[in-house]
Amino acid sequence: MKKHLRLLAAQLLAAVLVLTAFSGPAGAATSDTDPQLAAEWQAAWDTHKFYENIPPLPDSGRSRAQESISITIDAPVSRVFPAYSNINNHLGMHSFLKRVVTHKDCFQDGKRHVNFTAVEEIPYEGSIVVSNTHAQQRIDYATLSYETDTWSLPGVVTHQKIVFKKLSPGKTQVTEYLTFDADTALIDFVVAGGVSSHQATQAGLKQAIENGDI
Repeated sequence: MKKHLRLLAAQLLAAVLVLTAFSGPAGAATSDTDPQLAAEWQAAWDTHKFYENIPPLPDSGRSRAQESISITIDAPVSRVFPAYSNINNHLGMHSFLKRVVTHKDCFQDGKRHVNFTAVEEIPYEGSIVVSNTHAQQRIDYATLSYETDTWSLPGVVTHQKIVFKKLSPGKTQVTEYLTFDADTALIDFVVAGGVSSHQATQAGLKQAIENGDI
């Protein structure tokens, strides 16, 4: 699985590096400061409007794909929901995710809004490529669910809805509904890599929650 994921990452990163040959938020062995990441987040929000869940237009050169993954965690939903929805708890669960920088955390329209950037360090041809994923998470405590929209180079957008269902007093089902938008030539790589990383994160969170580590 790890070898397959690294191959997919390498193919995707080849496209990233072509697009960012002279400048951009992804680069070999570089990491932006928190203020730089905040500025990049705002630029992505304003320019790419990644919060708009609009399917790609026909003949746009972009495609959409949808997947869902589910896992059962042996813990009550009262523990699972706050632990799983805390993006900082995802650190260490995904081999590439190294840092989460929160830009804003507030309540709006009854939901908690968290604007953040996830910084990934991905091995590529003997070096490390740093990739920044800019995101907004909206946590709905009333419905035990949250949504996350993200944007990263090369123009990859995801829309995620994560739903928590109480199966019994000590079991919780977590289902992630994932939507990927990307250039048509990259969509298969984006979906395979994205689903694999989410499955790895799910498994890591399950183990950590059940062991009482988070």
